[in-house]
Amino acid sequence: MGIDILVAVFLLGVGIALIVKGGDFFVDAASWFAEISGIPKLIVGATVVSFATTLPELLVSSFAAFEARATGDLGLVDMAIGNAVGSVTANLGLIFAIALVAMPTVIRRKDYLLKMLLMLGASTAVVVFSLLFEGISLVSSIVLLAIFAAAMFDNIRTAVITVKAEKATNAQGGEKERVTRRSVAVNVVKFVLGAAGIVFGADLLVDNASLLASLCGVSDRVISVTIVAIGTSLPELVTTLTAIIKKQASLSAGNIIGANIIDLTLILPVCAVISGGTLPVVGTVGVLDMPACLIIGAVACIPTLITKKFSRWQGVLLLGLYALYMTLTVFFGDAMLTLVQ
Repeated sequence: MGIDILVAVFLLGVGIALIVKGGDFFVDAASWFAEISGIPKLIVGATVVSFATTLPELLVSSFAAFEARATGDLGLVDMAIGNAVGSVTANLGLIFAIALVAMPTVIRRKDYLLKMLLMLGASTAVVVFSLLFEGISLVSSIVLLAIFAAAMFDNIRTAVITVKAEKATNAQGGEKERVTRRSVAVNVVKFVLGAAGIVFGADLLVDNASLLASLCGVSDRVISVTIVAIGTSLPELVTTLTAIIKKQASLSAGNIIGANIIDLTLILPVCAVISGGTLPVVGTVGVLDMPACLIIGAVACIPTLITKKFSRWQGVLLLGLYALYMTLTVFFGDAMLTLVQ
C-alpha cells in the first residue's frame, strides 16, 4: 500500500510537470506562429495565450468527464467539476491573493469592469444552475458559452482598439522575426511536444489523482479541488510570480481573471457535452465548492470596482478565506454535507 501511494504521488507529480512544461512550450510556439502571420501581440495574448494557460484544466476535466461516462464513476464527475471550480478558487484565493499582498496597485475601473462582471456572472450562474437543476444542463451550457463569447469578443475588441491607438500615435512596433527553416522546425517541435505533454500529463494527473484518492480513503473531489486544482493552476502561478518580479500587477490580474472566465464558461459546458448533455452537481461540490468560488470571487472583485484599486487587505482576506475553504474541504466536507442534508 505504501509503495502504491508513493508511485501514485510520483506519477501525479510527473503529470503536473508535463502539464507545466508542455504548456510553456505550447504557449511559446502558438504565440510565435501567430506573430509571424502578422497578428498583433495583443490579440495573440487575448486569445491564444488565454486558451493555452487554461488548456491543462480543460483537458484534465474533459478526461475525467470522459472516464466518468465510460465507467459510471460519479467520483470522476466530481473531479471534472472540482478541478474547474477549484482552479478558479485557487487562482483567486491563493495565486491572486499572493499578488495583492506583494503588489497592491491602483487600476482604471473601465479596464476591469466588464471582465469582473462576466466572471462574477459566470460564478453566480454556476451556483444558481446547480441549485435549480442539480447540474450543468444544455440550457446552462448555452448561457455559460454566451458569457464566454462575450469575454472573447471584449478581449479582441480591446486589443484592436489598443493597436489602432498605437498606430495613431505613430508607435513603432518591433520588427517581425525573420522566418527560417530552423525557427519553423524548432517551433513545430515545441508545439507538438507541448501539446503531447499537456495531453499525457493530464491523463497521468487524472488517473493517479483518482488512484491516490482511493488508496488514501478520501474522495476524488477532495483530491481534485486541492492537488489537481492547484497543479493545473501552476501556469497562472508562474505568470503571477513573473509579473510580481517585473512589477506588472495588471498583467497578473488580467491573466487570472481571463483564465477564470474560461474555466467556468468553457470547461464546464464541454464536460457537460462529454457527459451526455448534463453534468450532475451533487454532494459537497454544490454545498461547498461552488459557493466558495462565488464568495472568494466577490471579495476579489467588488471592493476593487468600488475603490478602483487592488488592496493588500484583500489579499490577506482572500488567503484567510482560502485557508478556511481548504480546512473545511479536507477535514469537515462530509460533516457539512450531512448537516445540509
